[in-house]
Parts: sequence; structure tokens; C-alpha cells
Amino acid sequence: MKGTVLVVGATGVVGEAALHHFAANPDWEAVGLSRRQPEAAPAGSFRHLSVDLTDRQACIDVVRELESVTHVVFAAVAEKPGLVEGWRDPAQMQLNLSLLANILEPLCEYAPDLCHVSLLQGAKAYGAHVGHTPPLPAREDAPRDAHENFYWLQEDFVREKADEYGFHWTVFRPQVIVGAAIGAAMNPLLPIAAYAAIRSEEGKAFSYPGGEIQIAELVDAGLLAQAFEWAALAKGAQNEIFNFTNGDVFAWRDAWPMLADVLAVTSGPEERLPLSTYLMERAELWDRIVAKYGLRPLSLEQFLGQSHHYADILLRPDASAIGYPTLLSTIKLRQAGFTPCVDSHASLRHWISVLRSRQLIP
Repeated sequence: MKGTVLVVGATGVVGEAALHHFAANPDWEAVGLSRRQPEAAPAGSFRHLSVDLTDRQACIDVVRELESVTHVVFAAVAEKPGLVEGWRDPAQMQLNLSLLANILEPLCEYAPDLCHVSLLQGAKAYGAHVGHTPPLPAREDAPRDAHENFYWLQEDFVREKADEYGFHWTVFRPQVIVGAAIGAAMNPLLPIAAYAAIRSEEGKAFSYPGGEIQIAELVDAGLLAQAFEWAALAKGAQNEIFNFTNGDVFAWRDAWPMLADVLAVTSGPEERLPLSTYLMERAELWDRIVAKYGLRPLSLEQFLGQSHHYADILLRPDASAIGYPTLLSTIKLRQAGFTPCVDSHASLRHWISVLRSRQLIP
């Protein structure tokens, strides 16, 4: 037995993939922590404990049952409606710090064998969301970008607790993550799949709704889950920060014909429109689609979470030019020993098939 891993935020796009990855490996005992019940693992099994991470006493009560935890994957995040406003909100930053502290502080007391914590940041660490221009590519050894961010609050907290209690940590900075978790804050596949179904039901083409092409990088949630296991055991990952991507460069506009094919819809001329409003204006049509195809009885809001707002951030329907991209160097990660990669188009095809197999999309 390699240990007991606690995945905090087990119903998010990252947490679900991590929980399923560890559950499939008999060398690990996997425990998921979240308010909602996670999807059943396609292989293996896990234990789930329901808790509201904002409730300090409830967290303490749950952690008292987790004395055997040796490793933590902290994948929980609190986002404000619409996403962007919360990224600069000091109160939201403190909220995200409290989510971590409410779990990690009692774990330090009740789990004596705790030896490693994996923490998530992201490309916003390099400040593009506050108007800064990251170098191309952005590297982990750059000085901390001078802006307020809950990343820094959480990272400093973990460093402090690690020094006090003797565990190691690893911080990952992934780019745009794709997976199959529903109700997620930032899973772009959800609004894209919903858009395809709604356009088809309206008798309209699956037109690309974004603006000028934007250069990006994706992260397969399953690949990131593999990295969590690597970091849990590799000395080269201890107390390090790593950028994380699939390993290729990506553009949503160029992937659109492939997405149309996989989603079994017809592409058409580009049509700039914000998915955040377009989709929600058709919530009743989504209900009819759910009934027609025998899908899980989820409202559009339950299915999307905040991901329709995230889609607009990525697709930028108002963009008239290629924006200055945020691209991450992953050389440090490769040199430290994690070498797997994923073709981003193959990743999208895989996760769409998972959404379909779960009866979430037609």
C-alpha cells in the first residue's frame, strides 16, 4: 500500500479525475471529500465523505475520521457567479484560503503520517487576467507576479504548515482543463456540448461562436491525475512548482470541425455570440432535449455550473485580433521526471465520449 490519498473537491473537473485515478490503483486507498456525491469510478472504488468546506467545525469532525491520510490532492475552489469579478475580490481570496485551512490544519493534527500535499494554481499566476504580460513562455522560476491572488495565500499557508509539520508539497499550474465533471466552474466542454445539442434541436449549424483565433494550451484532467500520483512519490517533485499542459499548442477555432464530427452535428459559418447568454436563454429547450433523449434530469444550470462564462473567456466572441497568449514552459516538469503527454484533440474526443456514456449529452 502506497498510502491513503484524500482528494478535496472530489466533484470538480480535477478532483473527479484524481479520485477516479487513485481509486483504480489497488496500491492506494482513495477518499473523496465534497458536498455532492462524486460519479462512480469506472474502475476500483473509493470512500466519500460529504462536507461543506466553509464549515470549520464540520471539517474538523470529518478529518477526525481520516487518521490514515498520507497524501492530499487539494482541488477545491470557490468561484463567484460570472467568474471574472471574483478573481480580483479580496474577500473571495480569503474564502479560498479558508477552504484549504479548514481541512489542512485539522489534518496536521489528526493525520500523523501526512507526508505530501498537491496544490493547484493555474496560468493566472502569471498575471494576464490583471493586464500583465507574461513572458513567452512563462516559467516557474520567474519572480512572483505582483498582484493579489489566492494562489499566493494558499501557497504561503502550505509552506508554513509544511515547515511546521514536516510534510512535502507540490504546486501545479495547469492551463485550460477539460474533463467530464458537471456543474463545474471551468469545464469548457460542458457549454460546447450543450451548444451543439441546442443548435441541432433548433435546426441551426454548430457555428464557431468565438472571435479571432486565440492560441492556447489544454490539460487533460486524467493526465493531471497521473501527475498527482507521480508528485506524491517522486523526490524530484518535493517542494516544487510545475507548469502543466498536454504538451501541444491548441486553438478552439481550428478544433471546431473535429468537435462537430464527434458531437454528431453540422458545422457552419462562424457566428460570434456569447455562450453565457445564448445558452441560458434556451434553458427550457435544454429541458426538452433532456426528455427527448432520456438524459439525466439535470437543468442547464446544474449541468453547466459557471462553465458557460468560462467558455466566453476562452472563445472571446468580441476579439478582432489574436491576443497576446499565455503559454507555459513545461521543461522543468519533464526534466523532473514526468514525461507523459496527450494529444489535445484526442483528449476532447475522449471526454465527449465520457459525457455521452454518462447520459449527459445526446
